[in-house]
Amino acid sequence: MQTNPTPPAYTSLVAVGDSFTEGMSDLLPDGSYRGWADLLAARMAARTPGFRYANLAVRGKLIQQIVDEQVPLAAAMRPDVITLVGGLNDTLRPKCDMVRVRDLLTEAVERLAPNCERLVLMRSPGRQGPVLDRFRPRMEELFACVDELAAKHDAVVVDLYGARSLGDPRLWDVDRLHLTHEGHRRVAEAVWQALGHDAEDAQWRTPLAATPPPGWGARRVADVRFTRQYLLPWIARRLTGRSSGDGLPAKRPDLLPYELTQEDPA
Repeated sequence: MQTNPTPPAYTSLVAVGDSFTEGMSDLLPDGSYRGWADLLAARMAARTPGFRYANLAVRGKLIQQIVDEQVPLAAAMRPDVITLVGGLNDTLRPKCDMVRVRDLLTEAVERLAPNCERLVLMRSPGRQGPVLDRFRPRMEELFACVDELAAKHDAVVVDLYGARSLGDPRLWDVDRLHLTHEGHRRVAEAVWQALGHDAEDAQWRTPLAATPPPGWGARRVADVRFTRQYLLPWIARRLTGRSSGDGLPAKRPDLLPYELTQEDPA
């Protein structure tokens, strides 16, 4: 395997987005979420003394809220790296104006790109199943916009949507909307490599080994649990105009030195 003779020495990272970037559902023992952005920051901090990190992401945020609430803060911080993942929550709404979503994503990129050394965009992963099939056209329209903006503004695109490994339902939490720790670990690896670092896991795209599928009874029990605990509350929030992130602060609002902890991988 070839190595990068001069890996980049980025000194700061600001993550912008929704629950995906907040880290759901990579749950820590204290009940908080870690996720790919924290895992990436830990790797960068281990390489670069004094590395600083902010995570402005809040679960449930739509692209308009990301543009209004997070983008100005991220641009003002002027970090070396900004990651932006947004718009997917919009595509999952019953009514979605994709022209408006594309315009807002364009606004976000145009404001962030001049204020960092490297802007990272993503084609988000999707769990295999009927939800992905239903919303695939909107998602792919969003990802086409991501590709166009990246080409125009010299941004990096991390293609998670094209990775079959991340479509595996076993890498998704029981809510069927958020990745498990293993899923987030693979995303962190993908971004790490996209930033020019040597691979620590060259096989992150490799699907999990095949296992016998759950039986009919186990699938029905899982479906009932999913409907009661996650689907019905999600529908109720959509009908009442509420969000799971209402009233929640940014995960890590200030650009401060990242201190490695025992929870961080070696």
